Amino acid sequence: MAKITFLEAIRQAQHEEMSRDQTVFIMGEDIVCNVFGTTTDFVEAFGTDRVRDTPISENGFIGAAAGAAMVGTRPIVDATISSFLYPAMDQIMSIIAKSRYIYGGQARLPLVIRSCMFYGNSNAAQHSDRPYSMFMNVPGLKIIVPSNAYDAKGLLKAAIRDDDPVLCFEDSTCWSSKMDVPDDPDFLIPLGQGDIKREGSDVSIIAIAGGVPLALKAAQQLAKEGISAEVVDPRTLVPLDKEIILKSVRKTGRAIAVDPAHQNCSAASEIAALIAEQAFGALRGPVLRVATADTHLPFSPVIEKALYPTVERIVAAARKLVGTVSPVSA
Repeated sequence: MAKITFLEAIRQAQHEEMSRDQTVFIMGEDIVCNVFGTTTDFVEAFGTDRVRDTPISENGFIGAAAGAAMVGTRPIVDATISSFLYPAMDQIMSIIAKSRYIYGGQARLPLVIRSCMFYGNSNAAQHSDRPYSMFMNVPGLKIIVPSNAYDAKGLLKAAIRDDDPVLCFEDSTCWSSKMDVPDDPDFLIPLGQGDIKREGSDVSIIAIAGGVPLALKAAQQLAKEGISAEVVDPRTLVPLDKEIILKSVRKTGRAIAVDPAHQNCSAASEIAALIAEQAFGALRGPVLRVATADTHLPFSPVIEKALYPTVERIVAAARKLVGTVSPVSA
């Protein structure tokens, strides 16, 4: 075990999997120059055949990765910022997500598309999106949203070994956080397996990506007020660990979904619907969502930061729910 950052966990996961499997290679923008530190010394270790810089043409190189995956390799595509996935939507939606289905299982697409959600830093509307919820609506794609270094390494390694396409959304607000991470080359976290980050009995806070550290801070504050909050991290959105969410809500009777993405048609909305459909009888109040306002993100840091989930908003939601003690009638 060693205490490492989220970014170092990404680097280790890629390096270990490329060392283990010669069919794994990495491609994308600014790979060789190693802008974010996730490909340090990769050219020296693996050569330029397996570490490939691409032109700034997401539609082109993500499409090329799809073809490479179908003929027996396992590409890791570094698409840099999540907003850069939009130029490649046709490749992702029409080819990558659908090919295994439309070819009757004859085609496999074992590829990972990594992208960071680079929000909260005055990057303005075109570079600050958190678009994982829109991809949840596309059958054929798996989606991981790690919130710390431990999960980032285990999930990414599992994604690289998976035979289906996986989108890895990396929250830049978690990049500098450190955690003890195993150095076992076979350390994996199965996709579809959530985690209880903090146990509690009064309210369940189901948080996504950068919402998890906020939820943990809110739980600490709530504990001082005598409110016991359980923090649930789904870790993967597709497949979603429904049972860990439902079990928690059935225990506490209250639920808050914390989601850095826009609220309308969000992952938080899907989680709220799941709880309402399958744990309704256990609820002692409404399911609340703490998400980002449905507006484009401005350059102004003062205006931008107020739009996202905060510790204060989570605490306020929990206080409201704990004050709502009447069981919901069937």
